[in-house]
Amino acid sequence: MSSPSLQDSARLALACLDLTSLNDTDGEAEVARLCARAQGPFGAVAAVCVWPRLAAFARRELPANIRVAAVANFPDGSTDVERAVRDTHAILDAGAQEVDLVLPWQALQAGDEKSVAQLLGAVRRASKGLSLKVILESGMLGSAALISRAAQLSLAAGADFLKTSTGKTPVSATHEAAQLMLAAIAADAGARQSVGFKPSGGIRTVGDAAEYIALTRSQLGDEAITPIRFRIGASSVLDDIERVLAGQASQSTAAAGTY
Repeated sequence: MSSPSLQDSARLALACLDLTSLNDTDGEAEVARLCARAQGPFGAVAAVCVWPRLAAFARRELPANIRVAAVANFPDGSTDVERAVRDTHAILDAGAQEVDLVLPWQALQAGDEKSVAQLLGAVRRASKGLSLKVILESGMLGSAALISRAAQLSLAAGADFLKTSTGKTPVSATHEAAQLMLAAIAADAGARQSVGFKPSGGIRTVGDAAEYIALTRSQLGDEAITPIRFRIGASSVLDDIERVLAGQASQSTAAAGTY
Protein backbone atom coordinates (compact mmCIF):
# COMPACT_ATOMS: atom_id res chain seq x y z
CA MET A 1 0.00 0.00 0.00
CA SER A 2 1.41 3.38 -1.02
CA SER A 3 2.01 6.12 1.51
CA PRO A 4 -0.58 8.92 1.66
CA SER A 5 0.35 12.08 -0.21
CA LEU A 6 1.01 15.27 1.69
CA GLN A 7 -2.31 16.64 0.45
CA ASP A 8 -4.13 13.50 1.62
CA SER A 9 -2.52 13.92 5.05
CA ALA A 10 -3.47 17.60 5.09
CA ARG A 11 -7.12 16.82 4.35
CA LEU A 12 -7.23 14.18 7.07
CA ALA A 13 -5.47 16.42 9.60
CA LEU A 14 -7.98 19.20 8.90
CA ALA A 15 -10.96 16.89 9.44
CA CYS A 16 -9.45 15.66 12.73
CA LEU A 17 -8.25 19.01 14.07
CA ASP A 18 -9.29 20.45 17.44
CA LEU A 19 -8.74 24.16 16.81
CA THR A 20 -7.74 25.48 20.20
CA SER A 21 -7.36 28.75 22.07
CA LEU A 22 -6.64 28.60 25.80
CA ASN A 23 -4.99 31.92 26.54
CA ASP A 24 -5.79 33.48 29.92
CA THR A 25 -6.92 36.67 28.19
CA ASP A 26 -9.30 35.01 25.72
CA GLY A 27 -12.72 36.59 25.40
CA GLU A 28 -15.61 36.47 22.95
CA ALA A 29 -13.70 38.40 20.28
CA GLU A 30 -10.88 35.86 20.26
CA VAL A 31 -13.28 32.93 20.21
CA ALA A 32 -15.30 34.50 17.39
CA ARG A 33 -12.12 34.68 15.30
CA LEU A 34 -11.30 31.08 16.22
CA CYS A 35 -14.76 29.90 15.17
CA ALA A 36 -14.46 31.74 11.87
CA ARG A 37 -11.13 30.02 11.20
CA ALA A 38 -12.74 26.67 12.00
CA GLN A 39 -14.85 27.05 8.85
CA GLY A 40 -12.10 27.72 6.33
CA PRO A 41 -11.90 27.55 2.54
CA PHE A 42 -10.85 23.87 2.53
CA GLY A 43 -13.44 22.55 4.97
CA ALA A 44 -14.33 22.42 8.64
CA VAL A 45 -12.29 21.22 11.59
CA ALA A 46 -13.60 18.53 13.94
CA ALA A 47 -13.97 20.74 17.01
CA VAL A 48 -13.11 24.01 18.66
CA CYS A 49 -11.60 23.83 22.16
CA VAL A 50 -11.95 26.75 24.60
CA TRP A 51 -12.32 27.62 28.28
CA PRO A 52 -15.62 26.53 29.91
CA ARG A 53 -16.66 30.18 30.34
CA LEU A 54 -16.56 30.60 26.55
CA ALA A 55 -18.07 27.28 25.52
CA ALA A 56 -21.66 28.56 25.21
CA PHE A 57 -20.49 31.46 23.03
CA ALA A 58 -18.51 29.07 20.81
CA ARG A 59 -21.54 26.81 20.46
CA ARG A 60 -23.62 29.75 19.25
CA GLU A 61 -20.93 30.78 16.76
CA LEU A 62 -20.53 27.36 15.15
CA PRO A 63 -22.63 25.12 12.91
CA ALA A 64 -23.79 21.81 14.35
CA ASN A 65 -21.20 19.79 12.41
CA ILE A 66 -18.33 21.37 14.39
CA ARG A 67 -18.19 20.16 17.96
CA VAL A 68 -17.32 22.29 20.98
CA ALA A 69 -14.82 21.06 23.55
CA ALA A 70 -13.79 22.78 26.76
CA VAL A 71 -11.15 22.05 29.38
CA ALA A 72 -11.56 20.91 32.98
CA ASN A 73 -9.03 20.82 35.82
CA PHE A 74 -6.82 22.81 33.45
CA PRO A 75 -3.93 23.29 33.12
CA ASP A 76 -2.46 22.12 36.43
CA GLY A 77 -4.30 18.84 36.94
CA SER A 78 -5.05 19.24 40.65
CA THR A 79 -6.75 16.63 42.84
CA ASP A 80 -9.65 19.01 43.57
CA VAL A 81 -12.63 16.86 42.61
CA GLU A 82 -15.14 19.63 43.32
CA ARG A 83 -13.36 22.00 40.94
CA ALA A 84 -13.11 19.42 38.16
CA VAL A 85 -16.78 18.48 38.49
CA ARG A 86 -17.78 22.16 38.55
CA ASP A 87 -15.87 22.71 35.28
CA THR A 88 -17.57 19.68 33.79
CA HIS A 89 -21.06 20.84 34.76
CA ALA A 90 -20.32 24.25 33.21
CA ILE A 91 -19.27 22.54 29.97
CA LEU A 92 -22.40 20.40 29.95
CA ASP A 93 -24.66 23.37 30.68
CA ALA A 94 -23.01 25.35 27.87
CA GLY A 95 -24.16 22.83 25.28
CA ALA A 96 -20.64 21.64 24.45
CA GLN A 97 -20.04 18.03 23.46
CA GLU A 98 -16.55 17.28 24.76
CA VAL A 99 -14.53 17.61 27.97
CA ASP A 100 -10.72 17.74 27.87
CA LEU A 101 -9.77 16.82 31.45
CA VAL A 102 -6.29 17.05 32.94
CA LEU A 103 -5.39 13.92 34.91
CA PRO A 104 -3.79 14.70 38.31
CA TRP A 105 -0.37 13.77 37.01
CA GLN A 106 1.58 15.11 39.98
CA ALA A 107 -0.50 12.97 42.33
CA LEU A 108 0.29 9.96 40.17
CA GLN A 109 4.00 10.79 40.35
CA ALA A 110 3.67 10.83 44.12
CA GLY A 111 2.07 7.38 44.10
CA ASP A 112 -1.43 8.61 44.96
CA GLU A 113 -3.44 6.52 42.50
CA LYS A 114 -6.53 6.71 44.72
CA SER A 115 -6.90 10.48 44.22
CA VAL A 116 -6.35 10.09 40.48
CA ALA A 117 -9.02 7.41 40.20
CA GLN A 118 -11.48 9.37 42.36
CA LEU A 119 -11.22 12.50 40.21
CA LEU A 120 -11.44 10.58 36.93
CA GLY A 121 -14.46 8.65 38.15
CA ALA A 122 -16.26 11.75 39.40
CA VAL A 123 -15.77 13.59 36.11
CA ARG A 124 -16.82 10.56 34.10
CA ARG A 125 -20.07 10.42 36.07
CA ALA A 126 -20.61 14.18 35.70
CA SER A 127 -19.93 14.10 31.96
CA LYS A 128 -22.61 11.59 31.00
CA GLY A 129 -23.41 12.00 27.32
CA LEU A 130 -20.20 13.93 26.60
CA SER A 131 -16.97 12.71 25.04
CA LEU A 132 -14.25 12.61 27.71
CA LYS A 133 -10.66 13.19 26.62
CA VAL A 134 -8.18 12.63 29.45
CA ILE A 135 -4.96 14.66 29.22
CA LEU A 136 -2.10 12.64 30.71
CA GLU A 137 0.53 15.43 30.54
CA SER A 138 2.86 12.72 29.31
CA GLY A 139 5.83 15.04 28.87
CA MET A 140 5.90 15.71 32.61
CA LEU A 141 5.27 12.21 33.95
CA GLY A 142 8.91 11.33 33.47
CA SER A 143 8.81 7.61 32.80
CA ALA A 144 7.28 5.07 30.45
CA ALA A 145 5.81 3.21 33.42
CA LEU A 146 3.93 6.29 34.65
CA ILE A 147 2.62 7.14 31.18
CA SER A 148 1.34 3.60 30.77
CA ARG A 149 -0.22 3.63 34.24
CA ALA A 150 -1.92 6.99 33.59
CA ALA A 151 -3.35 5.53 30.40
CA GLN A 152 -4.61 2.42 32.20
CA LEU A 153 -6.29 4.45 34.96
CA SER A 154 -7.95 6.69 32.36
CA LEU A 155 -9.27 3.73 30.39
CA ALA A 156 -10.53 2.06 33.57
CA ALA A 157 -12.48 5.24 34.38
CA GLY A 158 -14.17 5.23 30.97
CA ALA A 159 -12.16 7.75 28.94
CA ASP A 160 -13.23 8.14 25.33
CA PHE A 161 -9.83 9.54 24.29
CA LEU A 162 -6.31 9.59 25.65
CA LYS A 163 -4.61 12.94 25.02
CA THR A 164 -0.92 13.62 25.46
CA SER A 165 -0.62 17.16 26.74
CA THR A 166 -2.06 20.51 27.75
CA GLY A 167 0.37 22.37 25.50
CA LYS A 168 1.33 24.44 28.55
CA THR A 169 4.48 22.55 29.57
CA PRO A 170 8.04 22.42 28.15
CA VAL A 171 7.48 18.94 26.63
CA SER A 172 4.24 18.17 24.83
CA ALA A 173 3.45 15.34 22.40
CA THR A 174 6.27 12.91 21.61
CA HIS A 175 6.35 9.78 19.52
CA GLU A 176 7.49 7.76 22.53
CA ALA A 177 4.52 8.82 24.64
CA ALA A 178 2.16 8.26 21.72
CA GLN A 179 3.40 4.69 21.31
CA LEU A 180 2.83 3.96 25.00
CA MET A 181 -0.66 5.44 25.04
CA LEU A 182 -1.69 3.70 21.82
CA ALA A 183 -0.30 0.41 23.14
CA ALA A 184 -2.44 0.80 26.29
CA ILE A 185 -5.55 1.28 24.16
CA ALA A 186 -4.68 -1.66 21.92
CA ALA A 187 -4.06 -3.93 24.94
CA ASP A 188 -7.41 -3.15 26.55
CA ALA A 189 -10.15 -5.40 25.19
CA GLY A 190 -12.84 -2.90 26.10
CA ALA A 191 -11.03 0.05 24.52
CA ARG A 192 -9.26 -1.14 21.39
CA GLN A 193 -12.31 -0.81 19.13
CA SER A 194 -13.69 2.42 20.58
CA VAL A 195 -11.23 4.67 22.43
CA GLY A 196 -9.43 7.40 20.50
CA PHE A 197 -6.06 9.15 20.68
CA LYS A 198 -5.22 12.86 20.61
CA PRO A 199 -1.64 14.11 20.27
CA SER A 200 -1.46 17.75 21.29
CA GLY A 201 1.12 20.47 21.62
CA GLY A 202 4.10 21.13 19.37
CA ILE A 203 2.53 19.84 16.15
CA ARG A 204 3.35 22.48 13.57
CA THR A 205 3.32 20.93 10.10
CA VAL A 206 1.35 18.48 8.00
CA GLY A 207 4.38 16.23 8.19
CA ASP A 208 4.23 16.29 11.99
CA ALA A 209 0.53 15.40 11.88
CA ALA A 210 1.16 12.63 9.34
CA GLU A 211 3.62 10.96 11.70
CA TYR A 212 0.99 10.71 14.45
CA ILE A 213 -1.61 9.51 11.97
CA ALA A 214 0.80 6.73 10.93
CA LEU A 215 1.52 5.78 14.56
CA THR A 216 -2.17 5.55 15.33
CA ARG A 217 -2.88 3.51 12.23
CA SER A 218 -0.07 1.08 13.07
CA GLN A 219 -1.49 0.37 16.55
CA LEU A 220 -5.26 0.71 16.10
CA GLY A 221 -5.84 0.16 12.38
CA ASP A 222 -7.37 2.21 9.58
CA GLU A 223 -10.74 2.28 11.33
CA ALA A 224 -9.28 4.52 14.07
CA ILE A 225 -8.29 7.28 11.63
CA THR A 226 -11.51 9.27 11.76
CA PRO A 227 -12.55 12.30 13.83
CA ILE A 228 -14.49 9.92 16.07
CA ARG A 229 -11.25 8.30 17.27
CA PHE A 230 -8.37 10.54 16.24
CA ARG A 231 -7.85 14.22 16.94
CA ILE A 232 -4.92 16.60 16.67
CA GLY A 233 -4.70 19.22 19.40
CA ALA A 234 -3.01 22.07 17.59
CA SER A 235 -3.89 25.40 16.08
CA SER A 236 -0.64 26.49 14.47
CA VAL A 237 -0.79 23.45 12.17
CA LEU A 238 -3.85 24.92 10.43
CA ASP A 239 -1.65 27.45 8.62
CA ASP A 240 0.41 24.62 7.15
CA ILE A 241 -2.66 22.55 6.28
CA GLU A 242 -4.10 25.45 4.31
CA ARG A 243 -0.74 26.10 2.67
CA VAL A 244 -0.47 22.49 1.48
CA LEU A 245 -4.10 22.33 0.31
CA ALA A 246 -3.55 25.55 -1.66
CA GLY A 247 -0.72 23.81 -3.52
CA GLN A 248 2.13 25.57 -1.73
CA ALA A 249 5.14 24.05 0.01
CA SER A 250 4.84 22.95 3.62
CA GLN A 251 6.75 25.01 6.16
CA SER A 252 9.74 23.53 7.97
CA THR A 253 9.07 21.90 11.34
CA ALA A 254 9.22 24.30 14.30
CA ALA A 255 10.23 23.50 17.85
CA ALA A 256 7.74 21.61 20.00
CA GLY A 257 6.18 23.00 23.16
CA THR A 258 2.83 24.72 22.71
CA TYR A 259 -0.36 24.72 20.67
